[in-house]
Amino acid sequence: MRQQQTIAAPIEMSGIGIHTGKPVHLSLLPRDQGDILFRRTDLDGLEFVVDPQEIACRNSSILLKGEHQIYTLEHLLAAFYAYEVDSVLVELDGEEIPILDGSALLWVQALDRAGKRPLSGAIKTIRVLESLLVEEKEAWVSVSPHESFEVTYTIDFDHPLIGIQKLSLEVEPPGFRREVAPARTFGFLRDVPELHARHLAMGGSTSNALVLDDSSLINGPLRFPDEFVRHKILDLIGDFSLLGFPIQAKLEAFKAGHSLHLKAVRHILDHPELWLLE
Repeated sequence: MRQQQTIAAPIEMSGIGIHTGKPVHLSLLPRDQGDILFRRTDLDGLEFVVDPQEIACRNSSILLKGEHQIYTLEHLLAAFYAYEVDSVLVELDGEEIPILDGSALLWVQALDRAGKRPLSGAIKTIRVLESLLVEEKEAWVSVSPHESFEVTYTIDFDHPLIGIQKLSLEVEPPGFRREVAPARTFGFLRDVPELHARHLAMGGSTSNALVLDDSSLINGPLRFPDEFVRHKILDLIGDFSLLGFPIQAKLEAFKAGHSLHLKAVRHILDHPELWLLE
């Protein structure tokens, strides 16, 4: 069991939201209360508590507070989780976390520069005791007992540059920075009209996402040959951070996404007989 930690110095970041297309400025501030709190300065300081029951999924994970929301939590939350930042105040002047380059790399680099400061409390861990499985059509996520936090993810896209990709890795800070954080979000050019019709991907571009046409990547090179599945692992880590505690388990995902990740998180929290908090 380790001590809780916050950041040692403030962090300032600006960019656009990949879905809203709107500019946003974000500040990460040290916080001693032992939790992650979001505050929208454009809404008179409206505060959002991270709660899996207040999350929606719409091509990203969205934090809700009444009629208001904060889009695209997953990359920042994954960086907090893997960097072992347990307590921080996130202030932003818009409704979406800036996408930056589409990965978590710039968040990790900023956290490295800021450093960490220990807090007085200890952080507990969810240790999974029994296996569970959640499914949606042919997609699934399984959670089983394990001595560490390990993820195995499989994707299968009918595209010559992707196809079936599978990767297993242990989630720990050095490996996350090296193997997962640089992996960028991706999308298909053919899906853009439908996404725009739903008011999504309005800020998407070749500077913040890997974009594929029917046969190739239009903005290479890739950072990894299997960058696509690595980014899905990044999303999964961010979504599972919504548990509120680190998890000791083996997660396996097949053709999953934010909705199924969240379904697994809620299933875990709804079945406390399957795990211990220690």
